[in-house]
Amino acid sequence: MQDIVDTAVAAGSFQTLVAAVKAADLVDTLKGVGPFTVFAPTDAAFAKLPAAVVQDLLKPENKGQLQGILTYHVVAGKVLAADVVNLKLAKTVQGQELKIDTKDGVKVDAANVVKTDIQCSNGVIHVIDAVVLPK
Repeated sequence: MQDIVDTAVAAGSFQTLVAAVKAADLVDTLKGVGPFTVFAPTDAAFAKLPAAVVQDLLKPENKGQLQGILTYHVVAGKVLAADVVNLKLAKTVQGQELKIDTKDGVKVDAANVVKTDIQCSNGVIHVIDAVVLPK
């Protein structure tokens, strides 16, 4: 079983996320022991953002801001889909809380969870259809 980063690379639909993780120097963290739960935006989710915004975030001088955004997508521990439905909030590694709504499918902040429980050696990935931003 692969770790979170290698699983995301192998999936092929997280190229922007992987590039952002590299630019933010978070590869070693997300290859670490964990466990981590990652709400992973697809390339299509990043494409909803203005291209200039994504390119700007990938610049070295914006590394801190990018780290904040990416760690807002990560929860410490392994939170499976069966656990998510019992939560209203999830504290992120970034420090703020994601709002979880299970009334009509599962939403994390304004993003829909479109695929769940992709098992990794150091956690789990849930695929989301939008990039969520800290407040």
